[in-house]
Amino acid sequence: MLSEQSWFYWALLSAVFAAMTAIFAKIGLEGVDSDYATLIRTFVIFLVLAGFVYFAGKWSDPFALNRRTWLFLSLSGLATGASWVCYFRALQLGEASKVAPVDKFSLVLVAIFAVIFLNERPSLREWSGILLVGAGVVILSLRR
Repeated sequence: MLSEQSWFYWALLSAVFAAMTAIFAKIGLEGVDSDYATLIRTFVIFLVLAGFVYFAGKWSDPFALNRRTWLFLSLSGLATGASWVCYFRALQLGEASKVAPVDKFSLVLVAIFAVIFLNERPSLREWSGILLVGAGVVILSLRR
């Protein structure tokens, strides 16, 4: 699965697990504060990833990483934490079938940020799909 298209299968698996995350989290949030639930989730993720990295032999000296790597991984971690806090709060207050698609508006923002900061150039076909996601979010946000 190391072909040129393997990214697609990993992204598809990510989508499946993200969908499961929304359902499991919505059920798990019953009777618990969303911020505390996010902490528990983060702790579980830490344990699983630490075990995976260790047993897969992928551990290396973190102090050997350069400053730029540390800076951007730290910023990514902060953004992830903020996203999770907001996501769990939204799940606690709203329906998972509405919260998760709105959360995926990040796809539109990633495309825009990738053009601005990474000099990526999505094709017209790709922009069409991205805009359809954006339109779906707008439709979901309209009051009935």
